[in-house]
Amino acid sequence: MDKSMMKGIAVGGLAMVVLGASGVTGYRVLTQPEVAEVVAVKEIMQTVSTPRQQCETVAVQRTAPVKDEKRIAGTVVGGLAGGLLGSAVGNGTGKTVATLAGAAAGGYAGNQVQKNMQQKDVVTTNEQRCKTVQDKSQKLVGYNVTYRLDGKDGTVRTSFKPGDTLPVKDGQVVTTPPVDTKS
Repeated sequence: MDKSMMKGIAVGGLAMVVLGASGVTGYRVLTQPEVAEVVAVKEIMQTVSTPRQQCETVAVQRTAPVKDEKRIAGTVVGGLAGGLLGSAVGNGTGKTVATLAGAAAGGYAGNQVQKNMQQKDVVTTNEQRCKTVQDKSQKLVGYNVTYRLDGKDGTVRTSFKPGDTLPVKDGQVVTTPPVDTKS
């Protein structure tokens, strides 16, 4: 055998190996499944807190502002009343002492009565009181999908709810949402 014949056999043999391998690879690609069977779908939920203001109107009582802080009106009125009552008692010097004592006691009593009335004098106003409350809700964030491919089960997470099957590309399950061709 000569050299060129040997080269031809070697090149031809190599070509046969390459063609045979590509045929097997092409067959494998052609025989790979195009879809995986969906066995189970479980929704994945997340709790979401949303803050909001909750307000209510509340009646609030406060001591009314005092116009006569030194209680002069009560002292004067009480003093006059006490003086009149004291003057009705006794004669002469006793009458004067009784009038002065009645005026002093009446002035003190009038002052205390006015103080008591001022403390009980309240003003009611309505105030709005607000607080932040959290509203809780459930949000769907995806799906855990169990599938069967070539007799083996697997799990993937998708952002969409799949149908009965998932597409397969290059032996892997496709988890991107299908493109909606309806327009």
